[in-house]
Amino acid sequence: MSHQLSHQENNFITRQFPITVICDHLESPANQGALFRICEAFGVKEIIFYGNTIDIKSSRLKRTARSTEKLVPYSCVTDLTDVLVSLKKNNTQLIGLEITANSNAIQELSISENTNIALLIGSEKHGISKTLIEQLDAIYHIPMYGTNSSMNVIQSAGIALFSLTNELKIITIEH
Repeated sequence: MSHQLSHQENNFITRQFPITVICDHLESPANQGALFRICEAFGVKEIIFYGNTIDIKSSRLKRTARSTEKLVPYSCVTDLTDVLVSLKKNNTQLIGLEITANSNAIQELSISENTNIALLIGSEKHGISKTLIEQLDAIYHIPMYGTNSSMNVIQSAGIALFSLTNELKIITIEH
């Protein structure tokens, strides 16, 4: 009979992907903590918090992160200019997760071999700023079939990271 596996019993392979998650003014400690947790689960290389600092000692952040804030490298920056230039020099594709007039469905995601990824996610209230949208190489959205026009930024990030890591695994297997 099947049973729920404990942390020690699971047989997941630990793996890191060339993915950096950049947060544009992500403010909620609960969302920040949940982001650490989802990024750790998907083997994200690092998180960059842009526009605000985070309180890594926040009890709300720690509760949702479940100690993953100690496992995923992160930084807080007030200016993304140098970060984006550095990422581009390192063969990084800047991908935004946002609904725009020109965004493609996440199912259409295509990544070139030997490419690093920077996934930009927006703030809870305003999404990705117009200034950053203009600097992206590609923009993807998650098709929704209800009447609501948005979902929680961390739920969206989880769906995008699932799609990205699946695409990166396929590239790795084929080559």
